[in-house]
Amino acid sequence: MLSAGCVPIKRQIRFVNVTTPATTPGADLRSEDILALVHALVRHESPSRDAEASAALTADIAPRFAALGADVEHVRTASGDHLLMHVAGSGDPLLLIGHTDTVWPVGTLAHEVPWSVDGDVVRGPGAYDMKAGIVVMLCALARLRDVPASQRRAVRIALVCDEEIGSPESTPLLREWSRGISGAIGFESPHPDGALKVGRRGSSRVRIAVTGKAAHAALDPENGISAVDELVDQLLRVREIVSDPALSGPVLCNVGTISGGTRTNVVPADASAEIGLRFIDPTTERTVLSALTDLRAVRAGAQISVEVLSSRPAWAPSDADATLLTEVSGAARRIGQLVTGRPASGAGDTNLLGSLGIPTVDGFGPRGGGAHAREEHFLLSSVRERIDLLCAVLRISPE
Repeated sequence: MLSAGCVPIKRQIRFVNVTTPATTPGADLRSEDILALVHALVRHESPSRDAEASAALTADIAPRFAALGADVEHVRTASGDHLLMHVAGSGDPLLLIGHTDTVWPVGTLAHEVPWSVDGDVVRGPGAYDMKAGIVVMLCALARLRDVPASQRRAVRIALVCDEEIGSPESTPLLREWSRGISGAIGFESPHPDGALKVGRRGSSRVRIAVTGKAAHAALDPENGISAVDELVDQLLRVREIVSDPALSGPVLCNVGTISGGTRTNVVPADASAEIGLRFIDPTTERTVLSALTDLRAVRAGAQISVEVLSSRPAWAPSDADATLLTEVSGAARRIGQLVTGRPASGAGDTNLLGSLGIPTVDGFGPRGGGAHAREEHFLLSSVRERIDLLCAVLRISPE
């Protein structure tokens, strides 16, 4: 559901006679132009929930797509701008899904993770995750710009601004935007060997908050209710829930943060923890989340509040996904590439699309590594490989 106060305000924008920015590569796709385009997007630092930074980035991206024939729609929210774009072609559209937000605060580029190019290795905050993936989309459309619409697939492109925080506002939009599509391709990073991702664990973030009662820890502890002690007991209960052998699949559980209390001589009145959970199947996901939201206090007078902060459904690989992977692999063979696919542990927006039964593959971004870390980098040669592959997928082969 959309967060309170964050109802999107839609405004249709159709760009007409927009000049292609100088750093948007043409059909020749020179490496220096591809690199310059990634650099241009990385310079727009765009952390999640920074609406001003998001607006600046999408104001740069939108005209680039429009100049390549896309009709562009902005959806403005309190967290930033989402973009939905349509490119004419044949058949039901193929959805290309990506995100514009990063985990890096503004200022990282200047002080912590500077832009650098060392041969084939390119570094910069958000370059790998996932602005280089956006460039793959742009460059493929640039190469196909003069191909008649009858000879290329129709395309729908969704770039959301809240993926790194679980897509709380864009999830209902993605449900809407996925109607009528023939399949979906995600532009997150691939497996380290370049294999695509087909299937992803479900991912949920849960916050457990405990309210107790403060008291002097020595003079009248019996009048207090320790929120910290209650939280510890609740976390032990969480471990029992996620380790239940009756569950249909394994659960990864990480207690990421704990807070509570004020002083050692005060019985703590408040405590909380945030937990990250990963699931491989929807049945286990539903069972565990239901049990967690039904937690009850151990101590008389303590109050427990459980909030699901975000939840991405488990995406179990289906026959429909396998069919799309076969299609992509066939396109790869036609251009001399070998492409495989297998499930991944991480979650993203393709979790939703795959869980809806839409034929889905992910990992169409370039190879690299260090996502969310200072060593974040991508391989420039891999960007070109992915551009070639996307063009092969989008072109309609003659009978």
